[in-house]
Amino acid sequence: MKIAILGTGTVGQTLATRLVSLGHEVMLGTRDVAETSARNTRNNYGGPSFAEWYSDNKNVGLGTFNQSAVFGEILINATHGASSIHALRSVAASDLNGKVLIDVSNPLDFSKGMPPILIPDLCNTNSLGEEIQRSFPGVRVVKALNTMWCGLMVNPALIADSDHHVFICGNDAAAKSAVTDLLTQFGWKSFNIIDLGDITAARGTEMLLPLWLRIMNTFGNGAFNFRLVRGKA
Repeated sequence: MKIAILGTGTVGQTLATRLVSLGHEVMLGTRDVAETSARNTRNNYGGPSFAEWYSDNKNVGLGTFNQSAVFGEILINATHGASSIHALRSVAASDLNGKVLIDVSNPLDFSKGMPPILIPDLCNTNSLGEEIQRSFPGVRVVKALNTMWCGLMVNPALIADSDHHVFICGNDAAAKSAVTDLLTQFGWKSFNIIDLGDITAARGTEMLLPLWLRIMNTFGNGAFNFRLVRGKA
């Protein structure tokens, strides 16, 4: 399958590497291809620069947001949440309509330092997932994978024998089924994929981020996830 990932940061790179290993064709989308290709500063975690990463992953394509959207049968939004709508608006509507878009981003505001807060207009009574769906009604948006570190997104077996949970939500049942298929390829157990309903459920998953960030700060890394424990009905 051809999969386009909008965003070239650590999350986009991690998703791309895993998807290629699973046999998918992948293209990363960026605003400025030349600038991104030449980026030689190490990432926020001290890892390789994009230029270094890309030199080792030439089987991943690189294009503009629009070129990537044309390429992809499924799209993944891995841009910074504050700029996701702007990035998607650089793509022609005809190249988005009808496609499944997996939104893994969160509406984080870093303007007041760390830890970030949620963008006020995109929380509580709204969410980034809803805003994308509202702004691009022809796109089949599915919110998923936004409540964890990117290493776990693509390899849940890193902790607890894969026995932890991932949440999805969206308005289109067929789109959620396609995303579920992709999640099982990553190694998620089908009974640990929890469908929370329509896209308004993104309010809840995105509002987990302030808690997630505090836990990460306490643990010192992101190698943890949420697991729900249920009693008898």
